[in-house]
Amino acid sequence: MNFLDALLLLMILIWGSNFSIVKVALRDFPDTAFNAMRLLLASGVYLAAIRTASAEERAALTRRDWRNLALLGIVGTFFYQFFFVMGVSRTSVANSSLIIGMSPVFISVLSSLAGHERIKPMRWLGVLLALFGLYLVVGHGLDLTGVTWRGDALMIAGVTCWAVFSVAAQPLLKKHSPLIVIGYAFSIGSAFNIAAVLPWLLRVDWHAISATSWVLMVVSALLSLNFSYWIWYTGLKKLGGSRTSVYSYLTPIVAIVVAAVWLHEPISSNQVAGAAAIFSGLLITRFVS
Repeated sequence: MNFLDALLLLMILIWGSNFSIVKVALRDFPDTAFNAMRLLLASGVYLAAIRTASAEERAALTRRDWRNLALLGIVGTFFYQFFFVMGVSRTSVANSSLIIGMSPVFISVLSSLAGHERIKPMRWLGVLLALFGLYLVVGHGLDLTGVTWRGDALMIAGVTCWAVFSVAAQPLLKKHSPLIVIGYAFSIGSAFNIAAVLPWLLRVDWHAISATSWVLMVVSALLSLNFSYWIWYTGLKKLGGSRTSVYSYLTPIVAIVVAAVWLHEPISSNQVAGAAAIFSGLLITRFVS
């Protein structure tokens, strides 16, 4: 396992834990305000980091690049983060993480259709095996017909946005560093979010939000939106969409385990069997040529 593999696994640990972090924070943090505050904080970190980049690197962006960054920001930050936070607040950790775990399938298909990379037959076998494992997990964990259907629908919309975002970012990543692409796209999307929800933010009772929820918001922003996004973009740049996205199959496993320990959600035998199949598919897709 190389250093990038280790970073991608750390990313999955952070993103898997983030479902429970958000769920707990939203107990007294209004979802719109929570999303806006963490986007604002993460954008500040990105813009501060960009100041460390060379002037040449920043000046290399063309007008077309800026248009593409704006589109990435709207799809991958404004819409995706909106759907994610609203979805988590309206459904279970198991449901939300399992639906998000479908993203590699969307990304692989879109990446292939866009001509960014060719998926070899053995890697398709790994994708299918991991997808079968996800099916085993979903069998007991996913319910699209119950009271959580609104949250489930929001998470499905979020997966679609994340897949489009991940594939559309690859041409820019071939020309620019992950920091430049992440920082500007994320900040543009965050600016759209703040502008859209400003009337709601002005009516929030900020004093009613607990110190614990504020801390969880900061942790979610710095680890999930800053550090993990940087890892994700680095993986896209060096490994491609399909090989990077397959790590997302592990996100539901981490999310379910953390939710079981922290939120006392049960773990079924189907989820254990699914986890084994998912991990096997990951190994095939990542290491078999």
